[in-house]
Amino acid sequence: MDEPTGTNGRWVTGRLAAGEPQVRLLCFPQAGGAAGAFSVWRPHLPAGLELAPVELPGRGTRSAEPLPDDLGALVGALLEALDEEFKRPYALFGHSFGGLVAYELALRIGRYGIAPPRAVLVSGARAPHARARAEPVHERDDAGLLEWLRGTGGMPASLLRQTGYVRSVLAAVRADLTLGVAHRRAEPVPLTCPLYVYGGSAGPVVPPGELQDWQAYATSAVPVTLYPGDHFYLYADPARLLADIAAVTGAGRAGFSR
Repeated sequence: MDEPTGTNGRWVTGRLAAGEPQVRLLCFPQAGGAAGAFSVWRPHLPAGLELAPVELPGRGTRSAEPLPDDLGALVGALLEALDEEFKRPYALFGHSFGGLVAYELALRIGRYGIAPPRAVLVSGARAPHARARAEPVHERDDAGLLEWLRGTGGMPASLLRQTGYVRSVLAAVRADLTLGVAHRRAEPVPLTCPLYVYGGSAGPVVPPGELQDWQAYATSAVPVTLYPGDHFYLYADPARLLADIAAVTGAGRAGFSR
């Protein structure tokens, strides 16, 4: 996966900053999701925070590319492609499958001596060592997978009539879920940077109690914050979540280092 850097618009699309950016927020979407999933955040972006949604291969603006079939290779490609993105203060945010990607990328960053993120922000994601508890949804047929997406709020009814779109989304969702289920850690490997965990109080995919499993993935206590809503709580009140993210990453308090 030798790709150009994220600054060329291939790996990062929909970049937006409110005022003078001070912390770059690299965002990784849920299984099957595209960078456009974070477009609803744009009107609510607090001053000092730069939104940098990451577009993974096989979806969104990169739908013509092959879907990733190996998580380690995907993380390696991200490490190389986003190199320029790491040269200013940044944080990693990942929702659901994106949370696993953000965590694994942070581990790889630590091994290569790259400037660490100010924080890793994991949302609605099951901890790697606990992924065996996950239902093997990826093994369902298309009808079953679509039913699961409806039940979790991951497929708006307005899109169901677009059969071509639904077919491509199901393929991406299945591919990402397969990677997530296949990737398990026998025991937690803690990050050296701060870790924060978020979720919906009525999350049907990862119950709130299971978010506590992330406590073993940092060298200090891991704050777990619950918001009203289900698995996709992060789109219900973006202003509140983004304000919390800005606070823990220090956006608005310190400028980019040069």
